[in-house]
Amino acid sequence: MASLKEVKNRISSVKSTRQITSAMKMVASAKLHKAQERVENMLPYQQKLNEILTNFLRTDATFESPYTDVRPLSKVAIVVLSSNSSLCGAYNSNVVKMLEYSLANYQSLGKENIMIYPVGKKVEEAVTKLGYLPQGSYQVMADKPSYVEAYKLAGKLMEEFVEKRIDHVELIYHHFKSMGSQVLLRENYLPIDLIQVAEEAAENVSENAPHFNNDYIVEPSVGELIAELLPKVLSQKIFTVLLDSNTSEHAARTLAMQLATDNANELIQDLTKQYNKSRQQAITNELLDIIGGSFK
Repeated sequence: MASLKEVKNRISSVKSTRQITSAMKMVASAKLHKAQERVENMLPYQQKLNEILTNFLRTDATFESPYTDVRPLSKVAIVVLSSNSSLCGAYNSNVVKMLEYSLANYQSLGKENIMIYPVGKKVEEAVTKLGYLPQGSYQVMADKPSYVEAYKLAGKLMEEFVEKRIDHVELIYHHFKSMGSQVLLRENYLPIDLIQVAEEAAENVSENAPHFNNDYIVEPSVGELIAELLPKVLSQKIFTVLLDSNTSEHAARTLAMQLATDNANELIQDLTKQYNKSRQQAITNELLDIIGGSFK
């Protein structure tokens, strides 16, 4: 059994750790609230943009866009998002596992035909360990999502796709549903699936939302307008994913630090009981020695 001094030192050590995890939980919680506000402020724009696009797609207009071109896979790109720091539970490890699963699906193409765009230090390190060359470093975007940076990344991906240097782009990221639920998603980004866009727009329309007359007068044509809207939808999608991933990271860290704090409290209680029991046993032994000595 550990000595009283050892138990007391361990209690003091666990209390110090509890102070750290509790402080980190408060910081992560504050960041989570700010991230949620950014998501809530951005969502109406994305929903309205998708709604406008969907309304035009319901017409009989024909259009051509290079972003809807489905072709055989010879070269693919994967945009995968993680955090820059750890202490957020299984958040980063789950992202890496999903990336490995995705890479296994494209193994027949060869490593030279798989381009990985890592957003976040943790996944960037994992990409290097897996033997792939990261297509740039986007660590700043993981901590501070910016529409300007998202627009640049989306533009680069769209250019690569239009120039046929890549045939398919997919996204791997966490979708924030609630404080205790962050869903890891693997989604197709290019070529854009217009049916999926329409379904998402329909899901996001509230039953109580006001209905407007969609009998637009469009110049020069509906087809040209749809072709112009698609790049904006794609750019907005990257920004949405950045915000979603960043919010999920703070939620995962808040939950992880809460669990760590709770575990520290339980450990302190157990150690305190052990300390009191050992102290009581020591006092009892001393009394027995004193009583035994008085009869000699």
